[in-house]
Amino acid sequence: MKLLIRQATLVTVNEKDEVLEQADLAIVDDKIAAIGEIPEDFVPDRILEGQDRIVLPGLINSHTHLSMTLMRNYADDLDFWPWLMERIKPLEDHLTLEDVRIGARLGLAELIGGGTTCFHDMYFHMDQVAEEVEAAGLRACLCETLFDNAGQGEQMLRDAVELHRNWDGQAEGRISVAMAPHSIYLCSPGYLHEILQESSRLQCGWHTHLCETVQEVENCRQQHGKTPVQLLADLDCFEVPVVAAHGIYVDEQDQRLLREGKVSIAHNPSSNLKLANGIAPIQSLMHQGVNVCLGTDGAASNNNLNLFEEMHMAALLQKWRNHDAKALPASEVLRMATIRGAQALGLDHQIGSLEVGKQADLIMINTSQPHLAPRHDLIALLVYSAQASDVCTVMVNGKILLEDHVLQTLDQSSLLEQASQQTQQLLQRAKAHKPKLTLP
Repeated sequence: MKLLIRQATLVTVNEKDEVLEQADLAIVDDKIAAIGEIPEDFVPDRILEGQDRIVLPGLINSHTHLSMTLMRNYADDLDFWPWLMERIKPLEDHLTLEDVRIGARLGLAELIGGGTTCFHDMYFHMDQVAEEVEAAGLRACLCETLFDNAGQGEQMLRDAVELHRNWDGQAEGRISVAMAPHSIYLCSPGYLHEILQESSRLQCGWHTHLCETVQEVENCRQQHGKTPVQLLADLDCFEVPVVAAHGIYVDEQDQRLLREGKVSIAHNPSSNLKLANGIAPIQSLMHQGVNVCLGTDGAASNNNLNLFEEMHMAALLQKWRNHDAKALPASEVLRMATIRGAQALGLDHQIGSLEVGKQADLIMINTSQPHLAPRHDLIALLVYSAQASDVCTVMVNGKILLEDHVLQTLDQSSLLEQASQQTQQLLQRAKAHKPKLTLP
């Protein structure tokens, strides 16, 4: 299949951050074959007109819990620990395979509609998520959540290894699998060592939560005499590639250890604000040389999977935090949502920018609307003005998943009803088995 995007504005996010006006982009099968200068002998099977369209790399959601879409607006306006331990985890105890499947399907529809082409997911029953990802056509790094504080650690680790064996490299190479120790407060040092051994054997990375709350850091200091970052470093956990979500409470020593360990921080500004956890020192982390990418967290704490909103929020928060309007400019934020997310997942040789030879994972923005006019600065337009609803076309591996705002691989009309019914069943199970659980 040969496809030509004709006369579009291309925001490449390459090393030079080039923006090409009225340029063509050619795709052959699943890869970008040419940009700008199209070979004379290239005869496309299909042409997409690019007038009033911005084409950019697909966005990468570096930290989420996809199936928590069923818990959207379920536990709001609560502090972090009551939210997690009194509302979310008790409900998660009753999750079924079908809950996770339908929640994932709903999340995939939202991701595609909002221009996300790759995501980094940590949750339960991830084989169900993998099947939905394969069918929907997205790219994903999937991770089975691991913790041993409830006596289930060994079985969870076996499930994670099986997920890697069954799904790593599957779905035309769109699915990869990593290990996901939930956090230092739900995983003992001995268990972290076991996970590290398996990760090294399987040659895969980690996806974890780190320094998300003041209490997490203070408890770690009291229990271990060091910060969570120092604890992981002393346990040699940074010997494998690590993507750590949040990184809100990291001092200068922590930041140096993160840089030396080549740890990527997945910044989740909306979730961090909503749970009143704080504002991560993103500008400082980047100055230290830490790779920082962008995530939404789960829909139970955000309450959406909208990376355009996260880009906007990330930029504004760092300007306020540093009392400097020049802090974290739009170009850096866009890189956080694209190429830096790819770097965090070890996929920057494949995705994250529009370059010849990379996979054709891209999105198109419809700019012919009032809030996107005039177009003084295209990068600023994408970060400060564009909305997820402006995404009109989404492509992964050269396959169109969204065209003219219409999903091509998912049936949205039936999905919404499925999600509503599945959520009610989950709530009924939780109420029947946990009478004291307060339902909305």
